[in-house]
Amino acid sequence: MRLLQADYFCSLMPTILAIESSCDDTSAAVLKDGVVRSNLVANQEVHKKYGGVVPELASRAHLQHIVPVVAVALQEAGLSLADVDAVAFTQSPGLIGSLHVGASFAKGLAQAMNKKLIAVHHMQAHVLAHFIEDPKPAFPFLCLTVSGGHTQLVLVHEPLRMEIIGQTLDDAAGEAFDKTAKMLGLPYPGGPLIDKNAQAGNPERFSFPLSQVPGFDFSFSGIKTSILQFLDKQTRLDKEFVVHNLADICASVQHTIIRMLMQKLEQAAIATGVHHIGIAGGVSANSGLRQAVTSLAKRQGWQAYIPRFAYCTDNAAMIGMAAHFKYLEQDFASLDSIPMARSEWV
Repeated sequence: MRLLQADYFCSLMPTILAIESSCDDTSAAVLKDGVVRSNLVANQEVHKKYGGVVPELASRAHLQHIVPVVAVALQEAGLSLADVDAVAFTQSPGLIGSLHVGASFAKGLAQAMNKKLIAVHHMQAHVLAHFIEDPKPAFPFLCLTVSGGHTQLVLVHEPLRMEIIGQTLDDAAGEAFDKTAKMLGLPYPGGPLIDKNAQAGNPERFSFPLSQVPGFDFSFSGIKTSILQFLDKQTRLDKEFVVHNLADICASVQHTIIRMLMQKLEQAAIATGVHHIGIAGGVSANSGLRQAVTSLAKRQGWQAYIPRFAYCTDNAAMIGMAAHFKYLEQDFASLDSIPMARSEWV
């Protein structure tokens, strides 16, 4: 009986080595009993000169980074592979070559060391990043997940029980930011530079149309077209238009995209009666969006949850957090689990 009790107690305090390799960041983290002990991220500078991520180059860079990143993550956590109970990896979505590097490494390590294997969905992990640090959301809560490839409204009932109640019908908000940055001649990654320049600009200087989509869904293809047509018209009249008005353009574009996001988030919170709201995903690092969510919650008397910047962008700590909950549910993956570029997750 003592052995069974000890085994059960250990199962509630897992030590997890997590690996994230969905795009162009190689990341490894170690979590013990749901507490982050280390979280390392190796960025890939090689993509800057191409103006975007080159999948083949990303895969090669992951191969170079993954061993040292994992080694340093374990060292900073003060643990060894022998102390690890499970190895977690991002299974989907992402660049298929990049996913394969992380998945293959995790599976090989799990098999060689006789460890449990946990497959994690990247977007579910973004939502569960809210549970890395206090204050943690109360259930149910409404999460707006915004990234380069996704824009979704997720009703979170429990850590592993989520419901997508709205999503983009075409492009993601993060893509709209990045494509706008490219139109403006800003280097990759452009989204954060839109945010940086917007802080010195007038958000009401230029007007762009808000998409009209029923329900809680989004659409960002229209604003991209509108911005393209606007810049084409203005630069025909003045070739230096962008240079002279960069801050105001960025502020106006950011203001419009955030308004579209906030309208849907507020509508969903009122309709569902769920007044604990949060944001997640790479775009949740945007200062304007963070301020808008905080202001909305204050105006409505709601509670807002915003992860620290380090846990908004792609990182292995969020993969480890999702894996922690899956470990408690004994939800393990088999060695024949394959990475997928896209997949359903709720």
